[in-house]
Amino acid sequence: MSSPLSVEEMEVVLQRFSLADYIVFVLLLAVCAVIGIYFGFIDKAESPEDYLVGGRKMTLIPISLSLIASYISGITLLGTPTEVYVYGIQYSYTVGGAFAMGFLMSMGYLPVFHDLKVTSSYEYLALRFDRRVRLLGSTLFCISILIWLPLVVYVPALAFNQVSGINVHIVTPAVCVICIFYTCVGGIKAVVWTDAVQTFSMFGAMLLVIFKGTLDVGGFDEVIKRNLETYRIEGPEWSTSLTTRHTIWGVVIGGCIGWLQTNAVSQTMIQRYLALPTKQQAVKAVWIFVFGTSCLVVLCTYSGLVIHAKYFDCDPLTTQLAKAKDQLLPLLVMDTLGSIPGLPGLFVAGVFSAALSSMSTGLNSMAAVVLEDFYKPYVDARPSERHSNMLVRCVVVVVGVVCVLMVNVVEKLGAVLQLAISLSSIPNGPSIAIFTMGMFIPCINSTGALAGGVVGLIFTGWMVIGAQYAIAQGQLQFEPKPVSSAGCHYAFNISHSASTTSDVLQKEVWPLYQVSYMWYTLIGASVSISVALLISLCLPGQKQESLPLKLFSPLIRRFLPADNEKKMKYDVPVISISQDNS
Repeated sequence: MSSPLSVEEMEVVLQRFSLADYIVFVLLLAVCAVIGIYFGFIDKAESPEDYLVGGRKMTLIPISLSLIASYISGITLLGTPTEVYVYGIQYSYTVGGAFAMGFLMSMGYLPVFHDLKVTSSYEYLALRFDRRVRLLGSTLFCISILIWLPLVVYVPALAFNQVSGINVHIVTPAVCVICIFYTCVGGIKAVVWTDAVQTFSMFGAMLLVIFKGTLDVGGFDEVIKRNLETYRIEGPEWSTSLTTRHTIWGVVIGGCIGWLQTNAVSQTMIQRYLALPTKQQAVKAVWIFVFGTSCLVVLCTYSGLVIHAKYFDCDPLTTQLAKAKDQLLPLLVMDTLGSIPGLPGLFVAGVFSAALSSMSTGLNSMAAVVLEDFYKPYVDARPSERHSNMLVRCVVVVVGVVCVLMVNVVEKLGAVLQLAISLSSIPNGPSIAIFTMGMFIPCINSTGALAGGVVGLIFTGWMVIGAQYAIAQGQLQFEPKPVSSAGCHYAFNISHSASTTSDVLQKEVWPLYQVSYMWYTLIGASVSISVALLISLCLPGQKQESLPLKLFSPLIRRFLPADNEKKMKYDVPVISISQDNS
């Protein structure tokens, strides 16, 4: 009787990326490149505004698909199934936060940006406060992009490595060059239309894996049964403790603030809403985004349940068949689709679609911020179109290269979903705070907003980095759902396996570091607003009745002085309206 295969031999067996798979994968990249060539050399942008916001004449459906593709990165496609497999479905209740965000954004934030017709969302901060606050907001955005994009780039490279064995440092630069190319030459139109193609690729890839995986384990009922037995499917956790990793309050309230920052004020998303000609179309795009992303989160959640149903008696993390947690879904793909030429390639194309759409969005938005918030205010207020076009394209190339190089750091940091949300919270908390101060709290002045943003950044950075250090040192751990390796049909060495059991929060960790990562953005925003209020009351600056109503959210305009109503007849000048003299 022959001896069972070793885990190393199993890895080789499962890495069956065929010629057909490579063809499917390369075809997606070719389509993206062709779209970039079309909008770069045939229907090319005639001005910086055309390059960055499509002349504000884009149409609803491609913009909506672009919004979905921009938000759903490989972090979501691979990180969410991993989260469900390891910890259960509690995170998936964050879709409630998405719907709450939809109401708040469409009624409170989006109308302000659309009325002002800005190119960069951070122009608003100069109009409401002053140039210092605008510089802070732009800097926070740049920090978030440089944190986020390397994670976005690294995740699909992990998937490609699992299915083909090719090193992540080979595939990452090769694919990112395509993304940098079409973003650089085609601008927002190329980004939006490639995003539209990539959205269908993402949905198709997830549906394919879920359908075949469900059939392989015996049907939908068997998937549900195996996950109920190990408590991965459970109702919301109603605990009010801030240290519980996922509660209904954390994923809905904390999640809502996170969704709000990303979608309602960040340049990456606002730039697309501003490319639509009317406010009504922008609001429709918000709700298409909410429903589209919620559907993808649900699909990703179910795929995590399918992974557990497939490996319920042979945990691939214990056996090291999957070297990293975020390789679980690619492993399922090769196990269920590997024998069908072209289908693994379609899946990897879908994952890379998510990454490319997010990366192109980040690069294009970064170009807009550098031009509008750094170059024009501090170097040349009215650059020629030639200089502007050269600048934005150079920014795309430089930032893209930097993000590819930073992949070397990211690969040492662990599972990506919690990591991405945690690190992004450092700039995101103060960022949503300063926009919320401006639109909803008239008594806060420029000095208060600036101080609040800086203090919030420092506080959130201290809290998040302290918690991540505690996790890295093994001092802060979370209890996973039960797994088994009793049914494995291949040989593995348990002594070298990843530990799948851990103690819950260790006593020696400072309580602030034990706070759930879902609250980070809200805590950072709360600290920023509290400090800003205190400073503004102690150091009163400009009188807020001198500001046009357009600068405030429609939700509070009725409560502002009536003599401001006449100012609604005029456009807001493209200069800092108020200067804080405190």
